[in-house]
Amino acid sequence: MSSMLPAATACAAGLYLLFKFFGNYVKRSSLDILPGPPPDSWLTGNVTFSLFNKRGLESWTQYAETYGRAIVFRFILGQRVLAVHDAKALQTMMIKDTHIWQKSDTPTTLFDVFLGPGVLSIDNGERHRRQKKLLNPVFSAAHVRDMTGIFYGVSHKLRDAIKSRLPSTGATREFDINDWMGRTTLEMLGQAGLGYSFDDFTDNSMDAFADAVKSFFPSLAAVPGGGFPFNFLTDYFSVPNVRRVFRLFPLGSVREIQRISDFMAARSTDIIREKRVALEKGDVEMKHRIGEGKDLMSICLKANMTAAENERLTDEELIAQVSTFILAGMDTTSNALSRTLHLLATHPDAQDRLRAEIVEAQGGDGSDITYDDLLKLPFLDAVCRETLRLYAPVPFLNRFALEDTILPLSKPVRTRDGKEISELAISKGTFAFVNFQACNVDSDLWGPDAREWKPERWLAPLPTALEEARIPGVYAHLMTFSGGSRSCIGFKFSQVEMKIVLGVLLSSFAFELTGESVSWLNSVVVHPAMGDSLKPELRLKVKLVGA
Repeated sequence: MSSMLPAATACAAGLYLLFKFFGNYVKRSSLDILPGPPPDSWLTGNVTFSLFNKRGLESWTQYAETYGRAIVFRFILGQRVLAVHDAKALQTMMIKDTHIWQKSDTPTTLFDVFLGPGVLSIDNGERHRRQKKLLNPVFSAAHVRDMTGIFYGVSHKLRDAIKSRLPSTGATREFDINDWMGRTTLEMLGQAGLGYSFDDFTDNSMDAFADAVKSFFPSLAAVPGGGFPFNFLTDYFSVPNVRRVFRLFPLGSVREIQRISDFMAARSTDIIREKRVALEKGDVEMKHRIGEGKDLMSICLKANMTAAENERLTDEELIAQVSTFILAGMDTTSNALSRTLHLLATHPDAQDRLRAEIVEAQGGDGSDITYDDLLKLPFLDAVCRETLRLYAPVPFLNRFALEDTILPLSKPVRTRDGKEISELAISKGTFAFVNFQACNVDSDLWGPDAREWKPERWLAPLPTALEEARIPGVYAHLMTFSGGSRSCIGFKFSQVEMKIVLGVLLSSFAFELTGESVSWLNSVVVHPAMGDSLKPELRLKVKLVGA
C-alpha cells in the first residue's frame, strides 16, 4: 500500500500538469460562441503569425471587419482571448468596471519588471491614484502652455540642424525623419519634463538614452509572445529576482530587453540625483537650470517634500516615473510625427494647404504662433486628429477580468451558430484585448470612408452615430489616448508638441517620398521601417520651401 502512494502522487501531479498546460484544448469557454479566425498553429494559436507578427498589424483591423465587434482568438496552449472594440463594451471596461478589468491577473507585470512602479505599469488603485494626483498638475493645460517656449526652442534647433545638412544648391536630401523625430521628442521631454538636455543636435547620432528608449518596444516585441508567456514568473518571484532571472536567461531577446531596462534605470537614477542636488541649492540655482524649476521632475520632487507621508512617492517610484515618462512620451509622439510627415509627403496637396495655413498664422515673417492661435488652426488640428484616428501609435491594450462579469454591447453580435447576443458572459481570468484601432475606424460610426485619411472630415459635422456612441476616449471621440482613470496623462502635452514641430518644419521645408516602400511594424508602439528591414526608420526627401 505504502509503495503505491508515491506512484499515485506522481500520477496525480502528472495529470494536474497535463490539465494545467493542455486543459484549454478540452474544456469549454463562454467565449466559444464568438466568431474568430482559425488558429495558425495548434500550439501557439493566432499568436505567431497573426497577433504578434511585426508585419501583422493590418490583420487586427481585417479581423475586426470580418468577424465583428467581439472576436475570440486562440492564444498559446489553446487559451481563448477576447478582442473587442464595441463602444459600450469599452465604456464598461475602461470606466465603469475598471476594478474588474485590470492590466494583469498577476501581482505585477513585465512593465513593473522593466520600468519599475511607474504610472504606466502599476495596477494598484490607491497607488495609481496617488501617483496621478502628484503628476496631474504638470500635465494641465495651463502648465503645457508654459512649456511652449521650450517646445519652440527645441523645434528651432531641429530646423537649424536639418537646414545645415541640406545642400547649398537647394537640392533635396534624404533624412531619416524617424530618427530626428525621436531626438526631438526626447529633447522636449527632457527639458520640459526633467529639466535636462539630452541632445544639442550637432552630432549625427542620438543620445544613448534615446537609443535605448527607441529600442525598448521593438526589443520587447522580439521576446516570444511579446513577453506575455513570462508573466507567470511574477507569481513566484519578486521583481528583483525576476530581473536576475532575465539577466541570465538563455534567450538573447530576453537578456537584451533587461539590459535596456537596466540602462534606463541607471540613467534615470542619475537624473534624479542631479535634480535633488540642484533643488537643495535653492531657487536661485534652479533659475539657471533648464526649465527653471518648472519641469515635471522638479515639481514632483518639491511636491513630494511637502506631501503627507502617505502621499509621497518612494525613490523607486520617482525613478520609475523618469523611464515611464520618457518611454511613453518619446516613442508614441515621435512615431505619430513620423506618420504625419509621411502622410503629408504622400498627399502633397494637403501638405501645401497646411503650409499655407501655418505661414499665414505666422504673419509672413516666420514668427512663432502663440499657444492660443496654434490650437485654433483648423487644418493643422484636422491633420493631427485624422492621423491619430487612422493610425493610433498604440493600437490596442490588454486587460484581465478579475471576476465573473457581464460585458454589454451597443449592437448585437452574431455568434457562430447564427444567433444574435447583446452581452457577453465573461469568466474570471479572461484575457482581453481592447482594440483601439478598430474602434477608431469602425465604419458604423465613421461612415464608409472610415479607412481613408481625410482630414477634411474634421472640418464638417461629425456623423450622428459617432456622437451618440459615447466613445470613452479622452480625445476627439477616439480611443487613441485610451479612456477613464488610466487614460494617457500626457495627451495635451503630446498634442502641443506635434503642432509646434509641424508648424516649424512645414514653414521651412517640403517633404517628399523616396520611392522606397515603407512598412509600419507592430511593436506595442507602431514604428516605420524601410523596405524589408525591421529597423525603426523613415527616410524622406527634404528641401527648403521655394528651393
